[in-house]
Amino acid sequence: MLDVRRMQVLRAVVSTGSITAAAENLGYTPSAVSQQVAALEREAGLPLLDRVGRGVRPTTAGRVLTEHAARIADRLVEAEAALADLRAGRTGRLRVRYFATAGAALVPPAVAAFRTAHPDVALDLKLTEPDDPAVEVAAGRADVAVVVSHAADEPTRGVHLVHLLDDPYLAVLPRGHELARKRVLDLADLAGEPWVDAVVPPGPCRGIVLDACAGAGFAPTVVVEADDYPTAQGFVAAGLGVTIVPKLSLGVVHPGVVVRRLRRPEPTRTICAAAREDAVGSPAVDSLLRALRAAAATQGTTQGATTP
Repeated sequence: MLDVRRMQVLRAVVSTGSITAAAENLGYTPSAVSQQVAALEREAGLPLLDRVGRGVRPTTAGRVLTEHAARIADRLVEAEAALADLRAGRTGRLRVRYFATAGAALVPPAVAAFRTAHPDVALDLKLTEPDDPAVEVAAGRADVAVVVSHAADEPTRGVHLVHLLDDPYLAVLPRGHELARKRVLDLADLAGEPWVDAVVPPGPCRGIVLDACAGAGFAPTVVVEADDYPTAQGFVAAGLGVTIVPKLSLGVVHPGVVVRRLRRPEPTRTICAAAREDAVGSPAVDSLLRALRAAAATQGTTQGATTP
């Protein structure tokens, strides 16, 4: 295989027409340049230079290699520029995964802010629910994910977590329900009520609800299973039961329900950004994490806790 560095030496010789001049420009000795050209001739299997007086000129093979050396040099410059852009977060591609409520509330404003700062970075955005988006990061199929985290969970190797917000669960009652007279409910107040299960697949969000109910001394009596939070609101509005949902899921509140705070205990899910550890520190990833934190901070200051 031809040696790229020797091709660049040949290019310097051909462009100056002299081994001595090329050696001076490259910072080599004339002997070293001659040795490099001779080694390249052995690799090529053809003579590359003809001597003309005190100088040299390329043979046909020498001109061919010189032309290719110029193109290779241009490609190397392009490669270095592309790497510099990646290091600076100006170009590239980020794979981002999220669950539904995060996709509705946190991801859009974060992506909008990120694209303003990094218009040339492509974002591959994908909803993974009901699968856990953290699995995608751990498996190397995603760079950043918005996830629900448990303090009791073992840290996942190769995954860096950034806290975004603590998202409390709120009670959702049919409008006119007798418990709606209270501004704050004890979770145990819902023990005797029929429940609409807002999250059917097993997972961290469902576990948070069941653990909180167990802590209040009861297991919910589920009469309807809903696949998502908006659907659960519809069943509650129809008077079929009550439910509890994360505050972040209440961007739109059904007109037929009321929302009340919970206590003793107040179920809360911790939402984090999960990033590949080897990607943390890159400008694009760090910028996206900052944008997610800013979006989470906005959610914390703008969402209301209850509806009348």
